[in-house]
Amino acid sequence: MTEHVSIYHEPGRYAGWPANYGLWAWGDEIVVGFTAGYFQGGEQFHTRDRGRPFATLQARSLDGGGAWRVTPMPCPTPGNRALSADEHMEPHLHAAATLESGPNAPQPHPGRVDFTHPDFALMCARTGLLAGAQSWFYTSIDRCRTWQGPFRLPMFGQTGIAARTDYLVSDRDTCTLFLTASKPNGEEGRVFCARTTDGGQTFHFRAWVTPEPTGYSIMPASVRLPSGRILSAVRCSESRASGPARHCWIDLYASDDDAASFQHLSRPAPDTGFGGNPPTLTLLQDGRLCLVYGYRNPPFAIHARLSSDGGQTWSDPVTLREGAGNHDLGYPRTVQRPDGKLVTVYYWNDHAQGERYIAASVYTV
Repeated sequence: MTEHVSIYHEPGRYAGWPANYGLWAWGDEIVVGFTAGYFQGGEQFHTRDRGRPFATLQARSLDGGGAWRVTPMPCPTPGNRALSADEHMEPHLHAAATLESGPNAPQPHPGRVDFTHPDFALMCARTGLLAGAQSWFYTSIDRCRTWQGPFRLPMFGQTGIAARTDYLVSDRDTCTLFLTASKPNGEEGRVFCARTTDGGQTFHFRAWVTPEPTGYSIMPASVRLPSGRILSAVRCSESRASGPARHCWIDLYASDDDAASFQHLSRPAPDTGFGGNPPTLTLLQDGRLCLVYGYRNPPFAIHARLSSDGGQTWSDPVTLREGAGNHDLGYPRTVQRPDGKLVTVYYWNDHAQGERYIAASVYTV
């Protein structure tokens, strides 16, 4: 049986995109980041008021996802603007204009973080998606009660860097970030990974995860298997020039050389609906893989697929929730509780002209 929980649902507000920020867990203590703007009716998709500021929020559960407490994200933000929300606001509200001289401008990391600290978390942020996008990150060693940063990420020789939160820790000093670069033509995007081996002080380009697409490959979700193999699930789309009917799907890439190179492994979700949706990939306690994503065609749903062979083959979709008002949903992240139940957090709507809100589903597979 699946239990659906409302995390943040406020009249007149538009909340969304947990995959852009992150979901972290320590036993039954779970924290999720998201953003909230203002709802504006009359549109079918992204019904937010671009002329009003967004706020960056986080929610904490101490009981495995049953009850949540929402607070402002406890981190300094460039220009005191919302994280990763520039694409949803008018230019005068953007963080991008504050990165060089405004308050809380991203700085170099001092390089003294312990990535293996038991209460460690890392969060990425960005200004946008296209050429010129810049990114930064934060770290926490107290389960997201405070965040240190913002710390600047380099451009890695790319036209733009759109960082969402996806990382793998190797040891005290080594962490690999999975990021999206704008393509040479300035459009989004292509997935690559970057690594620090000095506790966050410097990051270096490690490898491309995907080939350069004609459309885009963005928003990775990555895990490391007990064998050492690294898997990265990627949101993919045909070129926007294909029009509203463009095909969208999720591909899975694998690395057997510690992220020095990647090869295509499988296509876990051949169709993710109108405009597509990013995956969340979780290695379960029993060794299976669970991939969850928003399905943006009727009946507008959250789907899960399972693999028992390390991602080579995948089950048919398991519907976790369906019947949203339209395709403005998804962007999930998933953790597994000590009792084996999964908690997936995403954004949702009950009807096309209703608020978008943050929800969780608690379930077994």
